[in-house]
Amino acid sequence: GAPPEQILLLVTILSVSAGLLQVLFGVAGLGKLIKYMPYPVVSGYLTAVGLIIIGSQLPKLLGVTGGEKWWAALAAPGLWNWQGIVVGVVTAAAMLFATRLTRLVPAAILALLAGVATYFCLAMFDASLLNLPGNKLVVGPLGGGGEGAGFFDSLFGRWMAAGRVSPAELASLIIPALTLAGLLSIDTLKTCVVLDALTHSRHDSNRELIGQGLGNIASGAIGGLPGAGTMGATLINMSSGAQTRMSGFLEGVLALVAFLALGSFIAWVPVAALAGILTVIGARMIDRASFQYLKSKSTLLDFAVIAAVVAVALGFSLIAASFTGIALAILLFIREQIGGSVVRRKSFGNQTFSKQMRLHGEMAVLEQRGDAAVIFELQGSLFFGTTDQLYRALEPELKMRQFVILDMRRVQSVDVTAAHMLEQAKEVLAEHGGSLIFSRLPRDVQGGQAMREYFDALGLVRSEGAVRVFGDLDEAVEWVEDRILEGAGLERIDETLLDLHEIELFRGRKEETLAALERCMEQRSVKPGQKIFAKGDTGDELFLIRRGMVRIVLPLGAGQSIHLSTFGRGNFFGELAFLDGATRSADAVAQNDVELYVLSRRNFDALAQDHKMIALNLLEGLASTIAGRLRYANAEMQALEN
Repeated sequence: GAPPEQILLLVTILSVSAGLLQVLFGVAGLGKLIKYMPYPVVSGYLTAVGLIIIGSQLPKLLGVTGGEKWWAALAAPGLWNWQGIVVGVVTAAAMLFATRLTRLVPAAILALLAGVATYFCLAMFDASLLNLPGNKLVVGPLGGGGEGAGFFDSLFGRWMAAGRVSPAELASLIIPALTLAGLLSIDTLKTCVVLDALTHSRHDSNRELIGQGLGNIASGAIGGLPGAGTMGATLINMSSGAQTRMSGFLEGVLALVAFLALGSFIAWVPVAALAGILTVIGARMIDRASFQYLKSKSTLLDFAVIAAVVAVALGFSLIAASFTGIALAILLFIREQIGGSVVRRKSFGNQTFSKQMRLHGEMAVLEQRGDAAVIFELQGSLFFGTTDQLYRALEPELKMRQFVILDMRRVQSVDVTAAHMLEQAKEVLAEHGGSLIFSRLPRDVQGGQAMREYFDALGLVRSEGAVRVFGDLDEAVEWVEDRILEGAGLERIDETLLDLHEIELFRGRKEETLAALERCMEQRSVKPGQKIFAKGDTGDELFLIRRGMVRIVLPLGAGQSIHLSTFGRGNFFGELAFLDGATRSADAVAQNDVELYVLSRRNFDALAQDHKMIALNLLEGLASTIAGRLRYANAEMQALEN
């Protein structure tokens, strides 16, 4: 019942408001949020818009001109107009099949011409269709200037009516303007993503929103409607040979020229023809591919998000649908995080050993008492949703184990709730003298803050009492092994030099045997950081450590390397080249002051000529030690597999 001039003015204000909001979106940097919009929300949003368009155009497609809703129009066949139905069906068919005839002319133009031609063909049999006044089957003259009013007269009359718009009417435009701005922005940015893939370029989302907003403000100011960078038009533009942005600019210029030059023709455009075009556009906006999600149980919930967005959009509003979809997507993400295990692997200290190559007696102690330590390799996000799951995994071990190691390398984030739970775990361990140990705390988490700093700010690792932090899991395991060995009375004193009979490989041998061996050996001193041998070196010496520590590392280039193992006092290394004569497979570096016995293969072979039993005993000792190392390695691999 409102005057047409007032309706047109409100539409104009709505268009300008939507453009202003888009400019604000771009200035505020909201364009980048498109990458955080879940696809099911976008899919449901556009599908809902398509259905809304179809529902709004269905009565007009049936020739019903009384403003009825689509369900009321469908339920009242007596209100249908067969001429409108024919025009709408012909227009929709032309819209669908126009691209099969030519791509030089946009399908919408051909469809519109087909609808107008059909209307005038029907008018040959019904002269009343040629009367413009009161004819509800055509658009009729626009604006308040009366029949035949010019474009500028119509526009001037529209803005002159601005003084009659009440504050209540302006307030009623806020939600529609937000809805329209959101829809146009999503449609454009979604199209930009597709266009990036086609042109191998990268768009600036905020710049696109600012430019589109300014364009929509200008469009609304001169009586036009706001628009978006739509997928269909963009793909048709590219398939027609467009190479640059100039194609879009020229299209706008030509559209304005056509509007100004064909104003009288527009009055005769059948409403059903426009309805047919919009119905096809609405149908194309429906994401039919989303029905594929019904085929798999793993994607049923994603389809449920799409369906919820559509239902809320049709039942309430598009803005409410957007918030509903995002909220459901967040809940599904949280559900997935909660559903996944935060404990990637669990092992005990008698299953996983450090890279420190222990002597046989030490390994026996670690096998017997190593279960005093438990190692949890964690993953994912530790937050309020997974805190209970983690605590249930830790709880049985907190009172039974002396050491709890948490390997944090694969942890993405930790919130205050999870940190508080770890604080409780620390207190439980401290009650019986236990230690909570963190290894490989990630950097660049918690919004760019290192996790160590985050824990320190929360008071979790501020003191080195019941909490220890190591940069590497191996360092943490080695520290725990040293504490277990100390508790077993095997604390090692590295200051004294070992004699040959004190080295485990030769323990229990006869004095004359040891004397013969020692005469074949060279004694060597190595400074900290000095290489004993390097990868690729030729050499056949067997090295026995009298004092100090030696690290075996694999160089990777560019200053990078992998720590393979560490040998301490009483152990030996270099046995592979000693046995097979091949080049060295890694670097051996002195960790501190190192004293060595060095036995070359040449001297050993010479010794074996006269003392065959000495040679056999040495080879047997090497084989036994290597076999023991392989057994422990196999046990670790089995534990990892389990």
